[in-house]
Amino acid sequence: MKMRVYYHDILLYDAVYNSDAANATSATAPSPLSPTGFFGMMVVFNDPTKGKALPPAAVGGDEEVARAHGLYFYNRKDKFSAWFAMSLVFNGATGGGRRGTLELMGADLMDRKTRDISVVGGTGDFFLARGVATLRTDAVEGVIYYRLQMDIKLSQCYL
Repeated sequence: MKMRVYYHDILLYDAVYNSDAANATSATAPSPLSPTGFFGMMVVFNDPTKGKALPPAAVGGDEEVARAHGLYFYNRKDKFSAWFAMSLVFNGATGGGRRGTLELMGADLMDRKTRDISVVGGTGDFFLARGVATLRTDAVEGVIYYRLQMDIKLSQCYL
């Protein structure tokens, strides 16, 4: 099974880019030890995941395929790099009517054009899913917003 979704991360609440506070992420940020990499900063998120790439102003307008719940933290001092752990929560209303979760985790080596993280499990329509999610940074707007294209390939899934 293959699917493409777009993860929209709204890092700070800002009415210019996002008037819906429910789409903003919450960040716990100790003083960064590195001016170039935000080493030690952790972000906890509940972000929209859409079937299309949308500009930040339109993120609230398209149907969500899933919600991305989880966290990432910056783990390098010399360059941007993070470690992700997230659940993609499908409610069945959109995204082909699928219900359940996909569990993803792994290193996001941000200096690479594409990077892979593991699909380590799932529930519901994605029961016992295994596979890989290939991430590609699709858009960045300063420190407020970024969008990842996620190409998910499941090698095992009991649908």
